[in-house]
Amino acid sequence: MDGPDVARPADLAGAVADLLPSLGKPAAVVPADGFLRPASVRLEHGRTDADARYTDWLDVSALAREVLDRVGPGGPGDVLPQLWDVERDRATRADRVPVSGVVLVPGALLQGVGLAFDVVVHLRVSPAARRRRFPAEQAWELPAFDRYDDEVDPVALADAVVLADHADRPALVLQGRFG
Repeated sequence: MDGPDVARPADLAGAVADLLPSLGKPAAVVPADGFLRPASVRLEHGRTDADARYTDWLDVSALAREVLDRVGPGGPGDVLPQLWDVERDRATRADRVPVSGVVLVPGALLQGVGLAFDVVVHLRVSPAARRRRFPAEQAWELPAFDRYDDEVDPVALADAVVLADHADRPALVLQGRFG
């Protein structure tokens, strides 16, 4: 579930996770923001550096190692639900959680970094809508999302796209193997 915070990817992941057990698929939600790097790395170039937001915030290796690889083929079937507590800027010391079904990973800027997702749903918010909807204190992040659109083209990579310019009226567009 890839999309900026204003698209509410965690809410969508939670709703999907709530529905999947009725279809015989247990689900767990592991938010990507539990795998952010320490502040000393994330904020090395300042608190409002858009390039750092794009390239330095997510600990891609930890997310792969502690979540995706563990539920992939040959993995032990348990995940670390969170590695880093951003508020306290320290490791969470969380216990591993057994997973016997689907793992949903909501977050921003997740595609194009080599993570082995089976299915990607991209919550697309157009640049104009992002500018309208981003809170003023997060406006410095906008160039990171513009760069992501230009360099990664998350719409083209995704298996499905949710047009999320209007949070109360999302529209699903199936693509690739689903379209």
